[in-house]
Amino acid sequence: MKEFKFHVKPVGLLDMLQFKKLVPRREKKLADGSPERATAVYPVNRLAERMHPRSQRVTVAEVIEHGDIAKTYILSGKELAPFRAGQYLSVSLTIGASRLTRPYSISSSPQMTKEGKYSITVKRIADGFASDHILSDWRAGTELTVSGPEGTFYYEPLRDEKHVVGIAGGSGITPFLSMAYAIRDGIEDFSLTILYGNRREQDILFLKELDEIMSQCKRVRVVHVLSEEENSRYECGFITAELIKKYCTDACSIFMCGPSAMYGFVGKELEKLSIERKFIRREMLAAPASPAGLDNYPGDTSKEYTITVKCHGETLAVPMKACETVLIALERAGIKAPSHCRSGECGWCRSRLDSGKVFTPPDLDGRRAADIKNGYIHPCCTYPLSDLSVEIWPE
Repeated sequence: MKEFKFHVKPVGLLDMLQFKKLVPRREKKLADGSPERATAVYPVNRLAERMHPRSQRVTVAEVIEHGDIAKTYILSGKELAPFRAGQYLSVSLTIGASRLTRPYSISSSPQMTKEGKYSITVKRIADGFASDHILSDWRAGTELTVSGPEGTFYYEPLRDEKHVVGIAGGSGITPFLSMAYAIRDGIEDFSLTILYGNRREQDILFLKELDEIMSQCKRVRVVHVLSEEENSRYECGFITAELIKKYCTDACSIFMCGPSAMYGFVGKELEKLSIERKFIRREMLAAPASPAGLDNYPGDTSKEYTITVKCHGETLAVPMKACETVLIALERAGIKAPSHCRSGECGWCRSRLDSGKVFTPPDLDGRRAADIKNGYIHPCCTYPLSDLSVEIWPE
């Protein structure tokens, strides 16, 4: 066998000095060789800012009504950031004295972004503070500020099976509609079976659109499941383990998006199927309107407290209710607190708890271990158990 000999030159002091001078030397050469001075804003940074903007200005271009239950808003803007099917936008709102955000899944195809458009769908919710405002006030021409595309609720070939079973309830169909469009348009490469639960046929959102996608693309299949109405064209009842097995006979990833009651029920049904936890994904679950009834909640939701807010050297004391999250109390007081997902996942609202006791539902606690140890909270899913002192860093 031939013997190979390698010679590695030792790294000496002169080598390190040359390395240290490398960047200044290149910057000087760039500046000397160009009529314009070197700029600190490089093209790659501009590209990164365009791909992942902190905020975007958009205008409502069109409003599509879905009976009395929901509306789809076509949002137009200049050089909108691209997104993965399944991501969401965080919309900034000012309602009276309150300044707040709400996350809405993008329901359009990623292809539409090339036309400078997104679409989001807002469903009417009983006593919905934000949804009532949007549905009554937004119209063509309304100008808005939204975040860049956020979230990780999308197909990832290195993580997910080639067949995705999407379990949707109500307006939880929106990220799956975007995925279906993306598959039809050749942007995503996987097969999608959607089990879509509603009470009655009249409650189904995007029935026509889903039927059209199925007629155009064999890799998308939609099964409607009605819980309060019998119809020979649809499944009847709830989305159970048996129903999932009926339409998923091969290896699959499970994606869920819908109301909290659906997560609780379907979660128990999935346990019967022995699917590995890594193949079960769920869209963000917003903090409940009140912690009353949550497991291990030790407080009294009838109590009221005071929260002392520290921000950029200023201090403000505002009232808050035990039945609301810290974030809602801040927004109600007109404080522009940072937030995106409102479910404890993204960490955008991360703040320091200087004093006081709080409760965070375990299912929503997305904090890092170091943050828990060092007294940080996610206000979007944190409820007070006493008077609080919190330091926030607004956007």
